[in-house]
Amino acid sequence: MNWCLLIPLIVGVICAILGYLLGRLSSGNNTAEIEAWQKKYDKLEADLTDCRSKLAAKPSPSVSSKTENTTLNLIPFDAALAKATYGKKIKQDDLKIVEGIGPKIELLFHAKGITTWKGLSECSVEKCEEVLKSGGKAYEIHKPGTWPRQAQLAYEGKWVELHAWQDELKGGK
Repeated sequence: MNWCLLIPLIVGVICAILGYLLGRLSSGNNTAEIEAWQKKYDKLEADLTDCRSKLAAKPSPSVSSKTENTTLNLIPFDAALAKATYGKKIKQDDLKIVEGIGPKIELLFHAKGITTWKGLSECSVEKCEEVLKSGGKAYEIHKPGTWPRQAQLAYEGKWVELHAWQDELKGGK
């Protein structure tokens, strides 16, 4: 018999048995940790159930929320209708959908806390001009006279009307 094959085989079997026994001995002390994790999981499940029941109790057609001391009645955004009208995907509250507003002007409005179509629709033209002035002279050439109305149409989901009007506008004028 060839001892060169038998010795590594015996050593391997002994190591496997010792590894198994050591694993069993060390894993027996984890029951307290498992129980602690189970309690945390049960608490999270209870919190989730509570949140779901509170959400179900709220009216769903129009959601009311407090923002900047005014109550907003949010109109659901119909992404499919917007895409059908514009032929491209439209993200909700993307101010760049307003003719005359590009990425940099959108950032100026966001910096002033105007981040939604609803918020822009409630701005006066003078407020829009103030936002543009905050960006420097390069932005003062823009004419935001139609921006609040365009934002209102977007907020209200009147995509066909907005798109037809924008076809007539040049740079928001």
